[in-house]
Amino acid sequence: MYYNQTLPPAPMMNSHTLMNNRPTIEVTGEGTVSAAPDKAVVELGVIMENLSLSAAQKKNAEAMAKVIDALLKLSIPQENIQTFDYRIDMEYNYEEGKQTFRGYKVTHLLQVTINKIDQTGIVIDTAVNNGANSVSNIQFTVAHPEAYYNQALALAVKNGERKALTIASTLGVTLNKFPGKVEEMSPSAVPSPYQAKLFAQAAATPIQPGELKIAASVRSQYFYY
Repeated sequence: MYYNQTLPPAPMMNSHTLMNNRPTIEVTGEGTVSAAPDKAVVELGVIMENLSLSAAQKKNAEAMAKVIDALLKLSIPQENIQTFDYRIDMEYNYEEGKQTFRGYKVTHLLQVTINKIDQTGIVIDTAVNNGANSVSNIQFTVAHPEAYYNQALALAVKNGERKALTIASTLGVTLNKFPGKVEEMSPSAVPSPYQAKLFAQAAATPIQPGELKIAASVRSQYFYY
């Protein structure tokens, strides 16, 4: 007597399943490239306080107009001078638990892009000498950061490969030459900030841009046998 028995189908195995079942080594590779900055972005402006709001606004506007005119005379292009913060705040004094109105504070800050980085100190001094009383931030950048980032990215891939080879050698296994997966991780910010609070000075303000460190990192997965 014969019995006709239907067997369950064999599980489907695709290439993704096969790859997931293979032993892997996962590493993070990092790369850093140094670059000389060729552009500066300076945040500067005028802060005025007065009991009268209209007076504070008027004085701020007059001072800011003088600052902008001085920057334009330094051949800073109009499009490189941009308002990024304008606000009005009410100021109070606090004494013995009591709040006393002190007046209004009008803040007008500009973001100035300097294409000739050696003029950074001159730009700051010129703005301060013409009425700016706040220099809150200086960022040094490069005009084409993607070229340096790509170099750092290549170094990160090589760094990950060396790490994987070291692990494989320690385990006594053989590493596949090419990774099964490479994932770019979030790049680090390029600008290098220089914090400053500057006011009018007799001598030129010395600004040292130094070098930028542009970093990249990847996560790589290698198969081994």
